[in-house]
Order: sequence, then structure tokens, then C-alpha cells
Amino acid sequence: MLIDKIKEIKAEIEALKAQSAEDAEALRIKYLSRKGLVTSLFDDFKAVPAEMKKELGQKLNELKNLAQDKIAELKASANSSSQSQQNDIDVTRQATNVPMGSRHPISIVKDEIIDIFARMGFTVAEGPEVEDDWHVFTALNFPPEHPARDMQDTFFINTNPDILLRTHTSSVQVRVMEKRQPPIRSVFPGRVFRNEAISARAHCIFHQVEGLYIAKDVSFADLKQALTFFAKEMFGSNVQVRLRPSYFPFTEPSAEMDVSCTLCGGKGCAVCKGSGWLEILGCGMVDPNVLKNNNIDPNVYSGFAFGMGVERIAMLRFGVDDIRLFFENDVRFLRQFQSAD
Repeated sequence: MLIDKIKEIKAEIEALKAQSAEDAEALRIKYLSRKGLVTSLFDDFKAVPAEMKKELGQKLNELKNLAQDKIAELKASANSSSQSQQNDIDVTRQATNVPMGSRHPISIVKDEIIDIFARMGFTVAEGPEVEDDWHVFTALNFPPEHPARDMQDTFFINTNPDILLRTHTSSVQVRVMEKRQPPIRSVFPGRVFRNEAISARAHCIFHQVEGLYIAKDVSFADLKQALTFFAKEMFGSNVQVRLRPSYFPFTEPSAEMDVSCTLCGGKGCAVCKGSGWLEILGCGMVDPNVLKNNNIDPNVYSGFAFGMGVERIAMLRFGVDDIRLFFENDVRFLRQFQSAD
């Protein structure tokens, strides 16, 4: 009977609870929507005998008002609880313990090299990675068909063999000499490319920092003093330095610089192949032809140049035995350098 349904639904409504405003809205739909339980009782009311309509109609209206008031109360309570929770939030508290990242070891070493030479008065200059033959070879005393060009296996652009990926940042030296007259004292960091087989000791992409100092009366003694200062700042005051004669087309005389092995202290190990020494850079006095090619008078000015691989320095500095690790972006490897930054 309708009176029994009214009593049953009234008991349900009086016992209603809601944890959130969404729960309260779901109850409104259940009881008061067009197909809700309370609304459907009004359809049943149409079949009630006339003598009972007044009593049951009053009870139906009371039930509807009860449902509306109860659900409104539940919504207000849920909104109040949500607002209270928001007010309890401590906005000064760290939300999530986000692990700190770290700089790449190549960036760490490159910046340290630049900083050491900056203390000696060297500025920083950069240039394009895609270069032309003049800046990479010809201006640096690599004549056409000269066998010295074979020292560096170059990536050329097929559509224009005069355009290539630079094999050294010496090309930036040329660009600086083209625009400025001495004195010049700059270092040139950057990425370079050579067509080499990738192994634990070599890669087709690597980074260099080269340097150039041109002024009046610059001597080989100035070169040795600058590089000795660099080596001791980079590897420690106890490191030993030696220069060996070498050949580069753009310097004369030329040399390679070794430092005592930082891993075995010069006693000899697998890394230094038992010699106790590790090569870190090439250097020499700027060839007069290079100065002439860049409209600098070699009778007035002299200078020195040097170049080093950043990966080689980083491997020595951090004891890394495989150059490929620097390019793999393995976070397990990179996390080790958080404290080195």
C-alpha cells in the first residue's frame, strides 16, 4: 500500500549519510529526480481513493520536503568538511620529495676548464658546428690534397663537398682572427665530429676546448707556463707534466702534453699502459702561415694554441673507463655526479 511505501522511504531518508557533495547529489537523483523514489509515489497517488487523498497527499508532501531538507543538509555538511580540509593544508610544507637532478659530467668538466683559463684572462668564443673547408682546413695551413687532411676522417655534406661537420673547434680560432686584431686570448668550447668507429676509447662525436693566445713576444715558455698552471688546477698540485714533440699543420713547433697518471700516481697501470703518463692535449706555436691567412703580421705577432678533448679529461678526472657512458644518458651513471657539481 502507498502508506507503507511512504513510511519505508521516510525511514531510509532519515538515515541517509554522504561523505561528499558528489554522494549527496547521487542521493538527490535517487529520491527526487523525475524517476526518483519519492517522485514515483506521486504517480501511485493518482490511484488512491478520493476519501484518502487528503491524508496521503499531506504525507507525500511531508516526505518530499523531508527528502529536500535532508539532502540539502548533507550537501552543506560535505562542502563544509571539504573547505575545512583545505584550510588545514600547510602551504609551507614540501608537497613531494622530488629527487634533485645533476649536471652532465661533460658539462662539469668543460665549465671547469673554461673557469681555469678565465682566471688567466681567456675569454670564451663559439662558432657553428656545420662549417666550410676554409675555416676547418685551408685557413689552418691544410693545403688541398695535403696528407694532413687524412689525420681527421671528416663528415662531408654530399650535396656540397665544401660544407662539413667541423672536426675541431680550431675553426672558431679562424673566425675570431678574421674579426679581431691581436691581442687575442680566447678559448673555444664545442662539439666536434669525426668519422671514427665507436669503442670504449673513441666516439664519432666528442667535445673539445681549444685555446689561442696571440700578442707581441709570445713564446713557447708562455705556452708551457699556461698549460702547467691548467694541469695543476685540474688534476692537483702534485701532478707532473711533460711535453713531447709532435706535428700539427697549424702549429710549429708542435707538442703533445702528458700528465702523470692520476689513477696510479705515475707508477704504471692498465689505463696508462704501464707508462705512468697520460696524453691530455696537443699544443704548439701558431704557424706563421695561419697568421698570414688571417691578415695578422707574423713579423709583429706570435702566439700559441692548444686543444684538448673534454671526454678524455672527464675520464681521467672521474675514473671512467668507457667513453660511451657519456652518451647513453643512463640515470644510474649520471646520478654519481650529483656531488661533483
